[in-house]
Amino acid sequence: MKTGTRSLLFSAVIAASAFQASAQVGSEDWVAAAAEGVAPQVIDWRHHIHQHPELGNQEVETAKLVAEQLRAFGIDVRTGVAKTGVVGVLKGGKPGPVMALRADMDALPVKEQTGLPFASHATATWQGKKVDVMHACGHDAHTAMLLGAAKVLAENRDKIAGTVVFLFQPAEEGQSDVDPYTSDKPLSYGAKGMIEEGALDNPKVDVVFGLHVMSGSPTGQLSWKSGAILNSADSYRITVTGKQSHGSMPWAGVDPITTAAQIINGMQTLVSRRADLTQGIGVVSVGNIHGGTAGNIIPNEVTMEGTIRSNAPGIRDTLLQSLPPLAENIAKANQAQAKVTIADGVPVTMNDDALTRAMEPSLKKAANNKVVVLKSNASPSEDFSYYAEKVPGLFVFLGATPPDQDMSKAASNHSPQFIVDDNTLVTGVRTHLRFVMDYPQTRSSAAPGA
Repeated sequence: MKTGTRSLLFSAVIAASAFQASAQVGSEDWVAAAAEGVAPQVIDWRHHIHQHPELGNQEVETAKLVAEQLRAFGIDVRTGVAKTGVVGVLKGGKPGPVMALRADMDALPVKEQTGLPFASHATATWQGKKVDVMHACGHDAHTAMLLGAAKVLAENRDKIAGTVVFLFQPAEEGQSDVDPYTSDKPLSYGAKGMIEEGALDNPKVDVVFGLHVMSGSPTGQLSWKSGAILNSADSYRITVTGKQSHGSMPWAGVDPITTAAQIINGMQTLVSRRADLTQGIGVVSVGNIHGGTAGNIIPNEVTMEGTIRSNAPGIRDTLLQSLPPLAENIAKANQAQAKVTIADGVPVTMNDDALTRAMEPSLKKAANNKVVVLKSNASPSEDFSYYAEKVPGLFVFLGATPPDQDMSKAASNHSPQFIVDDNTLVTGVRTHLRFVMDYPQTRSSAAPGA
């Protein structure tokens, strides 16, 4: 992530404290009222999208809905970006920066068990298999909230200093139509695909904002931190090939199961002995392992798949570079062979430090001071990280659990019982609006004449 000049520019405004006094002048009342006014439509959009979920790279109807609405608002639209992505561009009435707002549109291969009146009963194909489909991570809410913000901003374009780019992105959860371990070329999809197809270039984006609903956090609460806010994520498949033999005569073959067990144990030393843990943390996990057909036969082959996570780019690099030779050499020591395939992953999601501090007053205003500054990053991952590698980025969490519930017992994101409280959507709309209305003031204070 490039941080030099841009962070110094943001730091100037923080040191001067100019932003806190002036960022919201003239915009507070109309922003709150407009968000409240569009909230019923946002809820309707969210229910419709939730009831008709689509997997990554299959978001055809969702993208169609988004494009039709944006055009109805008078926003310029480009479709088919990274397969099913939609980019909208709204030029404000005043000169200023180019600000991107991002929402993801895809659902997950999960069978819904919420009992909601608008619950999903959809099915689709995920990497060749028929699966149930559900918005189990809240992307339906993300899409609806950004549509609501787009409507309000289009109706008030004369008040906008600069240009707004709306990024409605596919495949944040991965591609439903491509096996990442068997593709014969580098995979470009989701945020990475949007960037490669020019989503940040025409017009040239100066800053990017995003938000994500979060279970176990109260409705309407915003939480964030500067620096690393989400881990990197990479996945791997290891195929260990030995030589089949009878279980009573292991010397007659090469046992891939005992070899795989040694590889699993060895992988834990990548974190405990190879990673520089002064930089952050790392995790190497095995999620599945398959091999054999009977208890008295040593199989020819074992496969296992897992995930690698870290909140530090340096640790991520160490783990990714060290895993293949470790597995290959352990296998070689056992007279077996190991093939390691690492699937395309996502970097650490980094919030620009100066931008985060500069926008804190806006976040507090959007959430009516219902805010939490996180002490540590969250363990999941997000491909918003790709945008934040290109331009200064700020990614925040929006609470989605009704405040009268036990936060510790709320069904987590990706659960079949995951629920988003509709009452939180208005806060999300307000947050998007505050990003757009307040950032130009930050930028002009930080870099006069910019």
